[in-house]
Amino acid sequence: MKVTLQDIKKAQENIKEVILKTDLVNNVRLSEKTGANVYYKCENLQRTGSFKIRGAFNKISSLTEDEKARGVIASSAGNHAQGVAMGAKKSGIKATIVMPEGAPLSKVSATKSYGAEVVLHGKIYDEAYGKAVEIQEQTGATFLHPYDDPFVIAGQGTIGLEIFDQLDGNVDAILCPIGGGGIISGIAVAAKALNPNVKVIGVQTDNMPSMKESVKAGKVTSAFIDTTIADGIGVKTPGNLTFEIVSELVDEVITVSENEIADAILFMMENQKIVSEGAGAVSTAAILSQKYIPKKDENVVCVVSGGNIDINTLYRIMNVALANSGRRWSFEVLMDDKPGNFARVTSIIASEGANLLNINQDMIAAGGYINKQIAEFVVETLDSEHIERIKNSLEGQEFKISTIKSLQN
Repeated sequence: MKVTLQDIKKAQENIKEVILKTDLVNNVRLSEKTGANVYYKCENLQRTGSFKIRGAFNKISSLTEDEKARGVIASSAGNHAQGVAMGAKKSGIKATIVMPEGAPLSKVSATKSYGAEVVLHGKIYDEAYGKAVEIQEQTGATFLHPYDDPFVIAGQGTIGLEIFDQLDGNVDAILCPIGGGGIISGIAVAAKALNPNVKVIGVQTDNMPSMKESVKAGKVTSAFIDTTIADGIGVKTPGNLTFEIVSELVDEVITVSENEIADAILFMMENQKIVSEGAGAVSTAAILSQKYIPKKDENVVCVVSGGNIDINTLYRIMNVALANSGRRWSFEVLMDDKPGNFARVTSIIASEGANLLNINQDMIAAGGYINKQIAEFVVETLDSEHIERIKNSLEGQEFKISTIKSLQN
C-alpha cells in the first residue's frame, strides 16, 4: 500500500483528539553558528514523550472490532511501546509489548503505567521483534508494527503537515532521525507533496547505519556495529515499505558518532533547555559536527523525536559530553610514594582554578612499580586550554600524567 498526502491528512483527523500539536521553536545558537534559521520540532513534548503516539493511535483507529477484541501486540525499544500502550488504553483494548532487555527502565515503567503487559527479550530491537511475532502467532493478537505499516507512517507524517503549517510553507530542509524509517517516511511523503524542492535529510548512528547501507546497496540490508545511546533508532534492519519511500523521497542519509550524539544532548540542554533522548538529538549532532551544513538564510527544521531518556543514562552521557568539550577531565597521576606528593598534586589543581570532583587512590604496586602510588582525579575545567595548563603544571613538577578516555568515537 502506497502512503499518500491524503492518507496523512486523514490520519491528522483521526488522531487530533489524542495528540498535541507540538511547538516549533527557533534555536538561536544553531542559527548563529550556521547563518541559517534553525528550528526544533519538539516531539519530546508530545504525549508519552515522543512522536510514536501519532502512528500508533492512527493504526489502532484503523482496526476492526474483531482485531481489537483479540488485543494488540507490538515490539519496541520504548517509544512505540508507550504509544501503543496509551492508544490501547484509550481504546479499551489489551496490549502486550516486547521490549529489549536493555530498554531504559524509565521507558519500561512508563509502558507498564499505561496498563500494557511488558515482555523483556533480546539485546536489540530486532530480537524483541522476533519474540513479538512468536507471541502473536501463539495468541492471535493483532500485531502493530512500529514503522513498516502504512497507517503508522501516515500518522508520523502529520508532523510534516504541522511543520509546513507552522512555517507558513517556508521550509527548505528537514533533518530527521532514522531507525526503521517510519517517521522520516511519513514526513518525506508530506513534505515532498507540499513542496517537491524541500530537502529531507535522514540521520542515523554510526553504530547502526542500516538505512544508509540499504540505500547504498539498493536493497534492504542489515547493519549492526555496536549498541547505541540513541536506542530509539537502534534498528538493525529497516522496513521494506520505509526503504522504498526513503529511496524515492529522502535526499541523503548521514550518520553521526556516539560522542557527537552525547555532545548534541548537552548542547540542547544548555542552549535550548530541551531534554532529548539520543535519537532526538541526532539531527542536532549532524549540524554541530558539520556532517550537514545548512545554507545561509535557509529555514531548517531539526525533528526532536523524543525526550524519554533514563536519568542514569543522561548522567553518564553528560559526563562524556562535558569531557568532550574540555569541561571535565579524568586523569591519572603516577608519583613517588613520599609524604607531601599527594598534597602537591591537589595544590597545583587548586592553584590552576580547577574544581576537584573525585579522587581514587591506589598505593600498592601502582602501575607495576614498587614504592609508587597512582591516583585518579576527575576535575571540572573551563575548556581544553585550561586542561593543558593544568597538565603542563603537573608535568613541570615531574608528575606523570595520563588522560582517562570515557567514550570512543
